[in-house]
Amino acid sequence: MAKVSDNWGRLVRATLRREQLRVAGQSHERKASGLASAVPDSLQRTTNINAILQAADEIQAEDAHVARILCEQAYTMAQNLDPNSDGRGVLQFKTGLMSVIKQKLAKKDGGRIDRNRDAQHLWDFYQRYKRVHRVDEIQREEQRMLESGTFSSDMGGLGLRSQETKKVFTTLRALVEVMEILSKDAAPDGVGRYIAEEIKRLKKTDKGLSGDLTPYNIVPLDAPSLTNAIGFYPEVRAAISALRYHEEFPRLPPNFEVPAQRNLDMFDLLEFVFGFQKDNIRNQRENVVLSLANAQSRLGIPTEADPKLDEKAITEVFLKVLDNYIKWCKYLRIRLVWNSIQAINKDRKLFLVSLYYLIWGEAANVRFLPECICYIFHHMARELDAILDHGQASPAQSCICEDNSVSFLTQVIQPIYNTLSKEAERNNNGKAAHSAWRNYDDFNEYFWSPTCFSLSWPMKDDSPFLRSTKKKRGLTIIAFDHGNLNLNTFKTLLSIGPTYAIMEFVECSLDVLLMFGAYSTARGMAISRLVIRFFWGALSSVFITYVYVKLLQERNDNNSNSMYFRLYLLVVGVYAGARVLFAMLLKIPACHSLSQKSDQPFFQFFKWIYEIRPLVEPTNIIKDLPRLQYSWRDLVSKDNNNALTLVSIWAPVVAIYLMDIHIWYTLLSAIVGGVMGARGRLGEIRSIEMVHKRFESFPEAFVKQLVSSQAKRAPINGHFDPEDNNDKAYAAQFSPFWNEIIKSLREEDYISNREMDLLSMPINTGSLRLVQWPLFLLSSKIYLAIDLAIDCKDNQSELWSRIIRDEYMAYAVQECYYSIEKILLALVDGEGKLWVERIFREINNSMSNGSLLVTLDFKKLPLVLSRFNALTGLLIMDEKPELAKGAAKAVYELYEVVTHGLLSPDLSEQLDTWNILAKARNEGRLFANIGWPRDPDIKEQVKRLHLLLKMKDSAANVPKNLEARRRLEFFTNSLFMHMPPAKPVSEMMPFCVFTPYYSETVLYSSHDLWAENEDGISTIFYLQKIFPDEWENFLERIGRVNTGDVELQDSATDALELRFWVSYRGQTLARTVRGMMYYRRALMLQSYLENRSLGVAHPQAALSPQGFQESREARAQADLKFTYVVSCQIYGQQKQRKEKEATDIGLLLQRNEALRVAFIHVEEVPGGDGKITKSFYSKLVKADINGKDQEIYSIKLPGDPKLGEGKPENQNHAIVFTRGEAIQTIDMNQDNYLEEAMKMRNLLEEFRADHGLRPPTILGVREHVFTGSVSSLAWFMSNQETSFVTLGQRVLAYPLKVRMHYGHPDVFDRIFHISRGGISKASRVINISEDIYAGFNSTLRQGNITHHEYIQVGKGRDVGLNQIALFEGKVAGGNGEQVLSRDVYRIGQLFDFFRMLSFYFTTVGYYVCTMMTVLTVYVFLYGRAYLAFSGLDEGISSRSRILGNTAFSAVLNTQFLVQIGVFTAVPMVMGFILELGLLKAIFSFITMQLQLCSVFFTFSLGTRTHYFGRTILHGGAKYRATGRGFVVQHIKFADNYRLYSRSHFVKALEVTLLLIVYIGYGYTEGGSFSYVLLTLSSWFLVVSWLFAPYIFNPSGFEWQKTVEDFDDWTNWLMYKGGVGVKGDNSWESWWDEEQAHIQTIRGRVLETILSLRFFIFQYGIVYKLHLTGNNTSLSIFTFSSKKSNFQLFLRFVQGVAALSLIAALCLVVIFTKLTVADLFASVLALIATGWAVICLAIAWKGVLRRIGLWDSVREFARMYDAGMGMIIFAPIAMLSWFPFVSTFQSRLLFNQAFSRGLEISLILAGNKANVQA
Repeated sequence: MAKVSDNWGRLVRATLRREQLRVAGQSHERKASGLASAVPDSLQRTTNINAILQAADEIQAEDAHVARILCEQAYTMAQNLDPNSDGRGVLQFKTGLMSVIKQKLAKKDGGRIDRNRDAQHLWDFYQRYKRVHRVDEIQREEQRMLESGTFSSDMGGLGLRSQETKKVFTTLRALVEVMEILSKDAAPDGVGRYIAEEIKRLKKTDKGLSGDLTPYNIVPLDAPSLTNAIGFYPEVRAAISALRYHEEFPRLPPNFEVPAQRNLDMFDLLEFVFGFQKDNIRNQRENVVLSLANAQSRLGIPTEADPKLDEKAITEVFLKVLDNYIKWCKYLRIRLVWNSIQAINKDRKLFLVSLYYLIWGEAANVRFLPECICYIFHHMARELDAILDHGQASPAQSCICEDNSVSFLTQVIQPIYNTLSKEAERNNNGKAAHSAWRNYDDFNEYFWSPTCFSLSWPMKDDSPFLRSTKKKRGLTIIAFDHGNLNLNTFKTLLSIGPTYAIMEFVECSLDVLLMFGAYSTARGMAISRLVIRFFWGALSSVFITYVYVKLLQERNDNNSNSMYFRLYLLVVGVYAGARVLFAMLLKIPACHSLSQKSDQPFFQFFKWIYEIRPLVEPTNIIKDLPRLQYSWRDLVSKDNNNALTLVSIWAPVVAIYLMDIHIWYTLLSAIVGGVMGARGRLGEIRSIEMVHKRFESFPEAFVKQLVSSQAKRAPINGHFDPEDNNDKAYAAQFSPFWNEIIKSLREEDYISNREMDLLSMPINTGSLRLVQWPLFLLSSKIYLAIDLAIDCKDNQSELWSRIIRDEYMAYAVQECYYSIEKILLALVDGEGKLWVERIFREINNSMSNGSLLVTLDFKKLPLVLSRFNALTGLLIMDEKPELAKGAAKAVYELYEVVTHGLLSPDLSEQLDTWNILAKARNEGRLFANIGWPRDPDIKEQVKRLHLLLKMKDSAANVPKNLEARRRLEFFTNSLFMHMPPAKPVSEMMPFCVFTPYYSETVLYSSHDLWAENEDGISTIFYLQKIFPDEWENFLERIGRVNTGDVELQDSATDALELRFWVSYRGQTLARTVRGMMYYRRALMLQSYLENRSLGVAHPQAALSPQGFQESREARAQADLKFTYVVSCQIYGQQKQRKEKEATDIGLLLQRNEALRVAFIHVEEVPGGDGKITKSFYSKLVKADINGKDQEIYSIKLPGDPKLGEGKPENQNHAIVFTRGEAIQTIDMNQDNYLEEAMKMRNLLEEFRADHGLRPPTILGVREHVFTGSVSSLAWFMSNQETSFVTLGQRVLAYPLKVRMHYGHPDVFDRIFHISRGGISKASRVINISEDIYAGFNSTLRQGNITHHEYIQVGKGRDVGLNQIALFEGKVAGGNGEQVLSRDVYRIGQLFDFFRMLSFYFTTVGYYVCTMMTVLTVYVFLYGRAYLAFSGLDEGISSRSRILGNTAFSAVLNTQFLVQIGVFTAVPMVMGFILELGLLKAIFSFITMQLQLCSVFFTFSLGTRTHYFGRTILHGGAKYRATGRGFVVQHIKFADNYRLYSRSHFVKALEVTLLLIVYIGYGYTEGGSFSYVLLTLSSWFLVVSWLFAPYIFNPSGFEWQKTVEDFDDWTNWLMYKGGVGVKGDNSWESWWDEEQAHIQTIRGRVLETILSLRFFIFQYGIVYKLHLTGNNTSLSIFTFSSKKSNFQLFLRFVQGVAALSLIAALCLVVIFTKLTVADLFASVLALIATGWAVICLAIAWKGVLRRIGLWDSVREFARMYDAGMGMIIFAPIAMLSWFPFVSTFQSRLLFNQAFSRGLEISLILAGNKANVQA
């Protein structure tokens, strides 16, 4: 045991050291004891052991004896609580604590310890501690504040900071707790009595010891806090007062527990009646208080001593929260629980709002069923009404359990959750068909029907709801009638009628079929509509078709008065008229006029001329050709007007025709988006030079846009009248914000200290009469002006006119002149001051008279300035006697130069003979005493003037950093864009930022920074090279300019700063948290400058931002308006496992006091039968004063919250902890900027702005992709994403009105969405793209989604090809599932025609058209293959020449080439032009092409097509983790092969076979040139799909890597799989995983049908062999099939016969007509046929496994993969022989980085300069 104890002692010491390193460099944080932070959860629930240990650590230096007492008491408490150490980690904790106690005892020098005096010693220390920290004074001040209702930011002059106060009270609380325990064993007439009296006094009167230490989130409601100003705001006090319990409310039982320091309120009654959880009550109490307070602040701040809420504020909250319930009742035609809004008083409104929030707050997964919550609320509100009408409160019957306890969770939520959970289990982990189980939406549909009331109340267990369920034609007609429109053609055209009717009937039938399985949960009205539509469609289609058939029978009769003709016209007319009438009724006049304007006759005519008409003549010729000679046995076309030939010609055209609307949309959206962007003034400031030129206009624009009216009224410190100098007033209000922005850029290391000095702007509140601009605008201007003055030969006015041509030169001259005067007057006194006044008086008189050139000798100005610059160089230092003497000498030298050099001789003589001055000079008194500048204004002037005079070079390139430039350019440009005016912070809309997190990187560890990859490159070395200027700025900031990497690791503070520096350049949670906390910083600054008082005369310094972050009022106001919740789903498990992510999250909590972390806590409790029972809790924590997690709320859940997709379930459990009226959804790889955060309150005002018929419910926000500089791939992805999130979403939002929510920085109307299902949907698989469903839901529920581009948020994107492919696959699969969703179906049903088309082509239609693009290639090539195999291409072309018609080939050439796809790049180019300018746009586009962006986009086309098509065929879309690290490492060949084999390689090789067949057997009129022209895009597609993963793979063509890749690939290919072997290690395991998507009979049948296409190769090639001659008998193919199967059997089952087969083939070539070309053709046929056999075998895997052939198929497939791999690997190996290829590839991949001075070539070569240094 002693050995164990010693080991634990060493472990504890190491833990303490590690903990101190972890929190080093954080001056405001406490260095937590390693043991205090390691107390097991089981010991923390009922004791304060961690607080006691923390107090021991805190007072160790003051009194080690007391620290030992506290540690021993903590050990005793742990032992009493868990004597057997059964809890997780308890034994280790006890052992470690005992080791610490032994260390403390060892320091007593062997002296004996008398534990009987522990109580006395503790009491003495307690008294001393209270005196030292003035606790009694603090408590008296607190009592005064509570009684007066006012807040003192400095605690009534005590000067204690809130953090220090909390530390004192934390320690006192621990001392009191231990004293109370020890007093039981102390003498009752001695110290025991003193302790008992003190504890009694504290319980009665003391609030300080508990108020600030009682856990709370934002508002301390359970106990008053003297350190948090938020409770003193009048609106908050009014809200708390409004909820207070009144006498007319039902009486609660006497034994109902309420905290002693809080009054009873409405929530206490609701807790007693319905059994809500206490923490749910506490959570929603604060939520309602904040909602009411913010509503009141918009109406006006209460001014009375006892503030009261305005009833308008209560009504506003009431109507907003219960809006969905009101609409639900209206839809179901049931009465509300209140008669009218006027009939209920404000108390009832508050009760109902509180009740709804409490139901929602404890509903867990049921929150995804908003109408179910309406149903629950409806019945519980009725119960509440009945209880409120009685004098005595009693529990509600619906919530009483069997044991007579009251629990809403158990009785109401648990049964519904159990049903949801059972249904979720039936989805077979997402593999079951959607119709086989009920998802969230299916359950919610039930409550849209009056049937839901059959559930009754309380809900019946046998309810069906709670039981599981059981298992373009008309133009073509005219074209084919030779363009003639006569009566006969008109009758043919009328076939549109039955076609339309039949299509409508097909749609109705599909509706009925697709809704099968949902009838039991669908509402009756919806089912009735389906049935009525079905029968109406059937009858109308039958009747119209019958009449039209009769009309055709009369076709030969040219009499237009025939009965059926007139009847048909009447029926069709009435039918069409009814449809038009209904459509018009659904349209508003504006939409109707738009529909008239949007009729596009030009486009229809273009399609007819360009796409249909050229094909008509060749089609008629082919159809009417006599019997053609076929090269094979044709089974379809030969006797049927060459039907397959016509299909081969028309199929590509039809496919293109289906896509052309998307192309037109792409073109038009680019044009419209560009025009709208230009109108919105985007891109006006697109360079740092434009920032310099227009800086003068920024202050006024900033003040008008971003400064509230309250801040504009704030006083300005200065000696001028703002009315006389508006520019100065604007500059004074602008400068604090601008300087804070520049400061943030410095903190982020984008600029250096020098650049910060140059960019900073004086506060402009001093006595100087002109605006002082940043020095980067004025640099070198003084010396340029001097040069002009020296060269000037004209008069004064001409000189000044030259100077003012550069307005900043004029500012520099004026500021320099006035500053010199002001500084000199402050420095000298007596005769010296008279001299200064005389000099400036003379100069001013000369300027007034226009004789300045006579008075001054400008050639002496450089000498004068050099003397003055020497003086300022001394004055900027700290005052010292020797410096004072030097300054006096410098002033005297200045006097000499000015008097005897600068001034004219006459004036100089006058000054020399001035008696007063001469006497002082002769006596040595002149300038003998210099008054060192102490006034802050003068000191700032001296420093600024010194810099101004020292800078002789231009600062045109300041800032140098490209990211700093971009941010300043966008911010300054946005000042001139339209945005709502800013409200004061107190009146702005409150909001919350919400980030879901799972297990991504939080903060890079030191190991992550220095660990090297296979090339010997560490992350830190990579970042030093890719961000060299930022690295230098970082070293400058931490004061380690010339420090090596090793020295940085030695310092704990520097090592921590380095970790953050690296993490802020990756896609980490730390970066996201830092960015989002800028919102709070901006609000604190804005609130501070608005100078809102809380009733105490301690005004803040007007317009001085100094100290705003320490202002309690500013922090409280910001907390009232902003909260940030990060939902770290498995944070609890990470803490238990001691993972580094948990430690890093804790560090973020310590550094950000407003950050809150929500997580799911799993508690395992042993059951009576030996099984472990799991309980789930949703918890919210923050950092306490000691940096430890402090639990704020813990709400029990009905079960495991993850029933559906992980991310939305993670969001749902934590959304109850959000606050405010708006919520911004932020992913954990995003960033934010301080300058953008300042515009947030403008953005939130958009919710109240006019955006059409409906107010906005989602505000779209622009994104900037910050990962674009890493590599060329990242740049492509960045440009593609930027084009979508700017121009694309701009058009979607207006005029199309079909913008949805695409996941990232959008701002939601929080109340609207939480009452309607949340901000995402969570059903398994169908909602894999969970975010976009929030947009669908918002639109379907009559919301409005807008887009705003004057504010931006940073966003990280995938930077490696594999990451990008996985992301594209995830999104494409999600879109495949959207096709099946009810949301897309209903939007398509309810949108008008134009919005429906717009919606289609911007969501699922985009992926359909993408898939059609690839299918068009297949259709075209298979059509050409058919023509080549059949021999008809040559025959038709020869007939066409004979007939003199050559349109056939020409039309095919034109049709295919026009669809190359260049149109899709138009939006990107338009975005470049708009925001970069034309020349930069052209340069960027050409650069992208040279970097092979077309290869990348073509490859992405294949990715989207594959995953979208697979999901459509088989379903089963799934989340694909992409990873967000720095991607510069080489990807192995086998990894790329596994990822892209089925999605790209197989398809590319199939296209290659088709192209080879076409070149081998096809006939082209123009020969080789025509072939190249026709197939160029197809060959480009092949090359892109086969080799893009290796072109864009770092070191992809380095010989050594190629050799290693080949070895790795062969090992993987030959390694046998088995149980537990993953696909990354074995080809067999990977092959099995690749077949997992084929699960259903439908999928197997579809795969079988698709696989049959490969047999066309053998069927066609066999008839082209020389061996067969001209024989077209079917027996030829039958023989070849048997022969090939025999050959397959010989080659793959009996490999020994291979040599015999080769010999036999040689004999056949010699003695028969079989040629070598025939052999190659046979191999092609064999390859295709073999692959078809493999595909069929995979589809029917179970059958082959049962008959024992599966192993043979697997070996056959292995050979195919080996062959495909060799085909791809051979060119890579050949290119790897040439070293220049690898160098060129590096340039290609990292060209964007090279342009910024990177050294990627060193990185990829494995240079280890970082180690050598």
